[in-house]
Amino acid sequence: MNRIRSAFRRFWPLYLLMIPIISYYAVYRFYPMFLQAVLAFKKYRLADGVWGSPWVGWHNFAELFSKADFVHVLGNTVVISLLRLLFGFFPPIILAIFLFDIHSKVFRRFTQTIMYIPHFFSWVIIYAITFAVFSESGIVNQMLKLMNSDTVSFLVSPEWFRPILVGTAIWKEIGWGTIIYLAALSSLDPAQFEAAKLDGAGPVRRIIHVTLPGIAPVVVFLFTLQIGGILYAGGEQVLLYYNPATYGVGDIIDTWIYRQGLGQLQYSIAVAMSLFQSLFGLLLVLTANAISKKRAGIGLW
Repeated sequence: MNRIRSAFRRFWPLYLLMIPIISYYAVYRFYPMFLQAVLAFKKYRLADGVWGSPWVGWHNFAELFSKADFVHVLGNTVVISLLRLLFGFFPPIILAIFLFDIHSKVFRRFTQTIMYIPHFFSWVIIYAITFAVFSESGIVNQMLKLMNSDTVSFLVSPEWFRPILVGTAIWKEIGWGTIIYLAALSSLDPAQFEAAKLDGAGPVRRIIHVTLPGIAPVVVFLFTLQIGGILYAGGEQVLLYYNPATYGVGDIIDTWIYRQGLGQLQYSIAVAMSLFQSLFGLLLVLTANAISKKRAGIGLW
């Protein structure tokens, strides 16, 4: 206690500067999370507000899990998230390794710039580009007409919905992921690569024995975070892409929350689903981190 008092007397101006930051996170981050947890156990009424609404205990969760579409929405969310993880996790690693081995710095920087520009586009712009390519009058169907082939209704086809969704998500974020791995590669000791060359290791062996072990902590870190986001399948993107024809394969937890909360004004049920989503994600992160530390000796903490 004396050490704490001594530190406070010595560094009180710094602690004073921290007050606005702590206040910001307390008001705009932690308090809304606390209200979410409270609201999940109440029957919310607009006239009474959060604190005036009656407590209902676990009733919201019981009603949530008994809904007919709960399993369907959960299944769509997991499938889309796993597809994004399966097809979107490894391309940035591969691309970063290829770019790292390019000797021309000008070409490397030019390629990086072209690739990570889509990351800064909003999903509205990405959907506009997708519409221009895959709509009935889009580029792909125009090319099919020129080849005397039948056109395909890509944007209203349940079979094409998930491939287009996952493909555009990968295209948008692959450049940003590549930058993260390139930063990790840049921190590796060049002497290790030179030693591997002197030992007769070719490009593939250098990747296996030097590059991949060197960036393993970053790979594990990002993979663990993505595992924790299994129940977050890109709600903003899906809201723009899906339509009544693709509800069966595109309706996910985020869109369900949007419809229940804002569309039907069932705030408590929507918040209960959101809390379930957050807690399940936290459990996945903790599990993935424990397995990674046990098996590979690498973890988030």
